[in-house]
Amino acid sequence: MGRVNIDKLILGLIMNDDLDQKKKLSKKIVDMAYKRGIYPASINGFYLARGKGLTPTNFTVPAINLRVMTYDLARAIFRVAKKINAGAFIFEIAKSEMGYTNQPPAEYTAVILAAAIKEGWSGPVFIQGDHFQINHKNFEQDPEKELDSIKQLILQAMAAHFYNIDIDSSTVVDLSKSDVKKQQKNNYECCAKLTNFIRQNQPRGIEVSVGGEIGEVGSKNSTVEDLEAFMSGYNEKLRKGRVGISKISVQTGTSHGGVVLPDGSIAKVKLDFETLRALSKEAREKYGMAGAVQHGASTLPADAFGKFPEVGTAEVHLATEFQNMVYDSPHFPRELKSRIYEWLRTNAAGERKPDQTEEQFFYSSRKKALGPFKKEIMALPQPIRDAITKDIEAKFEFLFDKLNVKNTRELVLKYTTLKRVIHRRHKEHGEVDMSGEGAD
Repeated sequence: MGRVNIDKLILGLIMNDDLDQKKKLSKKIVDMAYKRGIYPASINGFYLARGKGLTPTNFTVPAINLRVMTYDLARAIFRVAKKINAGAFIFEIAKSEMGYTNQPPAEYTAVILAAAIKEGWSGPVFIQGDHFQINHKNFEQDPEKELDSIKQLILQAMAAHFYNIDIDSSTVVDLSKSDVKKQQKNNYECCAKLTNFIRQNQPRGIEVSVGGEIGEVGSKNSTVEDLEAFMSGYNEKLRKGRVGISKISVQTGTSHGGVVLPDGSIAKVKLDFETLRALSKEAREKYGMAGAVQHGASTLPADAFGKFPEVGTAEVHLATEFQNMVYDSPHFPRELKSRIYEWLRTNAAGERKPDQTEEQFFYSSRKKALGPFKKEIMALPQPIRDAITKDIEAKFEFLFDKLNVKNTRELVLKYTTLKRVIHRRHKEHGEVDMSGEGAD
């Protein structure tokens, strides 16, 4: 497939509103990827090797949520990875992001793999479902119905070659309980049920990497006691002989998207790196996991990123800053941005808090315009998209350097299964409500 054709194919997929057509085009792109030695893969084997002490712990895997210009930015990531011989990096999208960016799993996978084809990548590509999150209110009303909605999303994601799934049941932690294990009870029970479900339904020959979460981002900082209480209950509920979680997400002082000040700037955050160090060490040494995962990190100060590898952080989630760099790029058409903000004034007015300035409102709500304006942004002339991408590519290069993932390709290949999977569609694959919170 020539250069122009892959571009046309992916543009056709993105611009198509028919989900069945998207799935057909996605399958075509997945087949093309396999033929070129590009494999959607699980990072589970690599992470469990880290948990056994078979790999160094002085690097942190970036997990990057691409909300906009996904094809262009994924291409930039593959270029950076090839340049520095990196293999340890993840593309991810949260349940909520699938909804407001209008990127269903089949489309997201196809766009990432098309970028890999375009840039001449080969080997594993890690695509991750981020924050497959239980809605606290829905769970209180009908726990099984809410869990069933997450199960349907899991089936959709795995059918779209997402072989890395982060379960976020931290939303049902009950801090009103005095006993830590009782606080974590709903969390570990839900996480174990969903892990068992993944293991029952994952493709033969693929062990999906599953992540758990003990502290909801934006709430109180996690402790080693929280981790021990969660894992004790989780291991009791996990079916005998089943592989458990490969990592654990924790809270250390961040919030999704950062805290927006009245002028629209982001407040400085004091991150508790010692908590990250202690939790990562406990996760590895006691439970054989890769370590702790840091969410909500993309808007942190530049000097923070080098500290993640120093304290043994397994994975860091990065999202909002790349969206910001697109919107705030001097190359992003001013007229388009004005129309987006006008759209927000009308269509996101209900989200505006009484005490918010206009800058705070636009900053916190503009992610919701990415779906409605996806086609217009993707249809921008290539020179404009290239100019916007150039600065973000430099940011990716900076982050990969600070997170120390240079020369991790051979290590990743050593512990990663490359397997071609042909999915047969499940009749129960209904479409899932993607609304909700939970993106970095």
